[in-house]
Amino acid sequence: MGLPNPIPDNPLKWDGWRQFNSANPYERLCLDFESNPTSAQVEDNCRQLLVWWQKKLPLKNQPSNPMAQLLRIGLDDAPVKLTEARTRLLDTAQRAQIDADLINKVRETALAEFNKFLSFALTSGGLSADEEESLYVMGGNLGLKRPEMEEVIDAMLAKTGLRRIPKELPPVVIASAPVAPAPVAAPVGGPREEFLRMLRLSGMDEITDDQRDAFCNMGEALGLSGGDAEDIIDEYLEERVVATAAAIAQATPARAAAATPAAPRKPVFTASPLQRAEEREKNPPFTNTLGGEMCLVTSGSFLMGSDQPGAVANEGPVTRTNLSAFFLARWPVTNAQYEQFDPGHQARRAPGADDRHPVVYVSAVEAARFCEWLSHKERRRYRLPTEAEWEYAARGPNGRIFPWGDTLQTGTLANFADANTTFPWAERRINDGFAETAPVGSYPASASPFGIEDLSGNVWEWCLDGMSTYPGRERTNPRGPLEGPRRIHRGGSWKSRIGSLRASARSFNVPTYMANDVGFRILCELS
Repeated sequence: MGLPNPIPDNPLKWDGWRQFNSANPYERLCLDFESNPTSAQVEDNCRQLLVWWQKKLPLKNQPSNPMAQLLRIGLDDAPVKLTEARTRLLDTAQRAQIDADLINKVRETALAEFNKFLSFALTSGGLSADEEESLYVMGGNLGLKRPEMEEVIDAMLAKTGLRRIPKELPPVVIASAPVAPAPVAAPVGGPREEFLRMLRLSGMDEITDDQRDAFCNMGEALGLSGGDAEDIIDEYLEERVVATAAAIAQATPARAAAATPAAPRKPVFTASPLQRAEEREKNPPFTNTLGGEMCLVTSGSFLMGSDQPGAVANEGPVTRTNLSAFFLARWPVTNAQYEQFDPGHQARRAPGADDRHPVVYVSAVEAARFCEWLSHKERRRYRLPTEAEWEYAARGPNGRIFPWGDTLQTGTLANFADANTTFPWAERRINDGFAETAPVGSYPASASPFGIEDLSGNVWEWCLDGMSTYPGRERTNPRGPLEGPRRIHRGGSWKSRIGSLRASARSFNVPTYMANDVGFRILCELS
């Protein structure tokens, strides 16, 4: 949703201008609720958008111009709407209320979706134990808690006059019945199997277009793509044709099959919009005792690594990785912050580096000791981020190439080897204004999907774990080896070529290594 750089002058090449009238103040300013935008980012986006609309004002005198007709409402209303959004988001109390309203809207959407699932489950005239358990799985994937799902189910049963079907008295197929329900397969834990299971429990032989759309939404809630959900629906309908023919030919009691214990469900990692919204509600960003801003990175899944052109062998195989929520510092640790722990470090500062520059000449061992010191000081759990946490915070669930997006066009997004350096690989066409490190926060436009800045360039950042090979199979909250000769650092630095700025790029050194382009940022675990 972010503003393109630069914003296209032609509105036909950029749909963001249409957001000026959104009920969501973040969307009006082309900001994302989940990206922890700073007040400076709110101000900057508002300014850029107002300038864009200001340039369109002459169109008001050209009513027959097709572009004037396209933009007609915004020519009068956009400046007012944008300014209103800016004012509300810069007011702490109003922004808190906006956030609460957005979270409630996500919760209402999840409950509405769950009610759709429930309505389909009740088409058989009652609710079996297996159907109810499947509903809890689907609702859990939406981020709902079991007590609130039970409340919704009880209310629906009371409203419809239907009842729960006891597990010990499963329905029996009557020989005279023209159609018998397909046998229910025990779930094996994957999204595909769980979706097929829900389809089978519906017992439907024909599916209308509206019902197909609703079922596709159910499949997407389980993590399937729309195309995969469509294919599984077609597979189910073909299965029903075969099952119907078999039932007519030979109707037999299904009691024995239904009495067979279902295989235990394999836990499935979920990170629904509601779950992420509730994480934000319970864990607001905070500023630690050193003045460092800590942003929430919500739970989610992403494809770690890369197989794109330019990627090297150690970035593969691409591995689906699931991560629980955590706080990550908006910027790397600065000289002033680190020297509250180690005052003697001031003698090791890089030439010309002031308090706001990222600390360098710090080993992974010293960075870990700083985290232990701060944990004791604040009674929170600080540590270095794992390599997976670092990459997810940089790329988000959509797998950006760089923290800010998929292209690197100018020197306004990161501090890397440019015309200010003498390295053979320097990019001579770009001058970012810094010969070595830049003060943290110098590149607000480079923020990741979670609002984390300076992840690419400036200084390499130590990670918690050592170098290891990606497994190629799905994993949850992984950690590499904590001991060994190769400690990971990520992100590139002011010495780096552009390729090292990619969020999937990896590098390492011995844990005691120190240099003028290696620093770190801190992670705080949720309470």
